[in-house]
Amino acid sequence: MISTAITVPFGVTRCPRDNPSALVRCRLEFVLNKDTHCQFTGHSRTPLSVHAREKSPFEVARPLQRSLRASYRNASMTISVSSGTLAWAHVGDLHVTAEHEPNYRDFQSIVESMNTNLAGQVDFCVLPGDNADDGSAEQYDLIRQALERCKIPVHVIPGDHDRKPGNLDAFYQRLQVPALPNATTVAGYRCLFLDVVSAGGGGPDFALGHQQLRWLESHLQSASLRKLASVVFMHAYPADLKGDGNALQRLLQQYRVAFVDMGHTHYNELANDGTTIFATTRSTGQIEEGPVGFSLASLSHGVVSWRFKPLQSRWPFTMITSPADHRLVTDIDRPGHVVAAQFSVTARVFGASPAHECRCRINEGPWTPLQLEGLEWKGSCVAPRQQFMLTVEATDIAGAKGDDTIIVATAGYRPPKRIVDGSDADAVGAWPERHLLGTRLGPNRNGRQW
Repeated sequence: MISTAITVPFGVTRCPRDNPSALVRCRLEFVLNKDTHCQFTGHSRTPLSVHAREKSPFEVARPLQRSLRASYRNASMTISVSSGTLAWAHVGDLHVTAEHEPNYRDFQSIVESMNTNLAGQVDFCVLPGDNADDGSAEQYDLIRQALERCKIPVHVIPGDHDRKPGNLDAFYQRLQVPALPNATTVAGYRCLFLDVVSAGGGGPDFALGHQQLRWLESHLQSASLRKLASVVFMHAYPADLKGDGNALQRLLQQYRVAFVDMGHTHYNELANDGTTIFATTRSTGQIEEGPVGFSLASLSHGVVSWRFKPLQSRWPFTMITSPADHRLVTDIDRPGHVVAAQFSVTARVFGASPAHECRCRINEGPWTPLQLEGLEWKGSCVAPRQQFMLTVEATDIAGAKGDDTIIVATAGYRPPKRIVDGSDADAVGAWPERHLLGTRLGPNRNGRQW
């Protein structure tokens, strides 16, 4: 086992010892295959693990040194407010080709919008693969130029288009991202970022490979022992992996992975297999349905929330983080999934203008005020006996309003029968309020073969 320490240069990190938006200069150390801790906050940091066959220290260090050249923003070094809520943005498959193309201009606009409205309010942003349409150095240079302006930590993983040249050399060399797979612990959640293209034969021949499966199992087991829920980020559904998709799905079930966040489909979709929520976000390039935008997702004490934000829609953007919508219930015995009697309500309000008022109501009943605690608005309500509609409405200091509505399950709720095969078979279907259209207009289903 290699335990060589490599010191990372001073970088800016978000530190909860002050206030949620405080920035401090923090010196971090990464040790291969061993967690380290921030010397200021005590938060655990995971090494940029390079899981490879038996190699000499020099051979293993080379890809790590490459990743250390990444900007602090792009490395897996995020430190979150210890609120028990993990929140992130997801910008769908970019398919960048040229600077003058609409999808690249949209990406630049998304970065600008996130800088204005989400910086300091989400833990990180994810690019889920198919970043460069042809995997060329010139396309990655364009992506890097846009990301250099991003004020939110960014995690980038590859898709099949990124490997069009036959390797990921340009992906790593131009984006300067950490070597994959890698992991980090944020807000009490274990975030695992995978590469499903390098072990395959090119194109949509997705695979993890034996070593990456072992790496994943080791991290999931470690997280379970530490009582940390896990989130997996990968390019495609587990069922799309040839050869090791079943093994991956067994790990997700065995360790009760809370959320798998993906790209590839080009359309918004949520699937619930009774243990794990699978989410895909509409692509930024090659869109066949709906407006361009990005998604926001959260995990709050095991409750999953997900919403799509069209680029041109107004702020503030309100998201109920607990309780769960009945379509996203994965554990009927866990608080926040199925409610009875008095229950807690938690919401996040995103936007450049702070919210000064937030309230909730059940069905068409009276409004109940929520109180701001850190980044979250909190309160409580009394649940009726039957399934009900819960609405949270926020008003910012400029007078603009944003709301979110879910349908909450109550005692007696019985989940539907699940397929549980790591595919889209357990999709929740159309959910127009979440921009889930149910048409599946993308290359792997009902759309064009790009």
